[in-house]
Amino acid sequence: MTQLALFDLDHTLLPCDSDYEWGQFLARIGVVDSEYYAKQNERFYQDYKDGKLDIHEFLRFALKPLSEHSREQLKEWHDAFMREVISGQLRQQAIDLVKRHQDAGDLCCVITATNSFVTRPIVESFGIEHLIATEPAKSSEHPLAAFTGAVLGIPNFREGKIQNLHDWLSRRNLSLDTLPRSYFYSDSMNDLPLLEKVSHPVATNPDDRLRNEAQKRNWPILELFA
Repeated sequence: MTQLALFDLDHTLLPCDSDYEWGQFLARIGVVDSEYYAKQNERFYQDYKDGKLDIHEFLRFALKPLSEHSREQLKEWHDAFMREVISGQLRQQAIDLVKRHQDAGDLCCVITATNSFVTRPIVESFGIEHLIATEPAKSSEHPLAAFTGAVLGIPNFREGKIQNLHDWLSRRNLSLDTLPRSYFYSDSMNDLPLLEKVSHPVATNPDDRLRNEAQKRNWPILELFA
């Protein structure tokens, strides 16, 4: 039977936060007001680490630049972002972890709060087909339609990850309850709701709060980037 392997992205498969780095990249190349954007980006990133992020406020901030430029221009910037920032953050240990699950025939999926525009090319770099992410709303059904700055559906954050995963599995006639094994690799205490739902939670490069929780629950702790 199918086994499921779920991976958070930022600070789990990557040793950085792709959402934060994308914001810093836009500020560096002058797409956004560098001083204001860098300051807000830092504030939201700290709120996330502290477990007090207002996801709706953050997404209004993060998705606004996507709505102000053409998809063609955004792709050009994202290609440069991949070359200049992300390519140097791909670690063999993370690639090997994914490959072990793929070689075992597991259904592999990245599940991340970061939006799919930023993350899909990164996920593809790991050879992973499936992605559950926060989805930026578009002006039409066309694949390259302009982004509106709004969110489509439920933000893929905390409990939202559980609902979006449930819907994704349902479309495949699967559920966490019927899968023989389900793994979830995450670094963040923000992912505790989903870690509690899978059969095999793995605290991966965990923050201090998740490390303490994992030790209390005797969950395995994996250090990919030590």
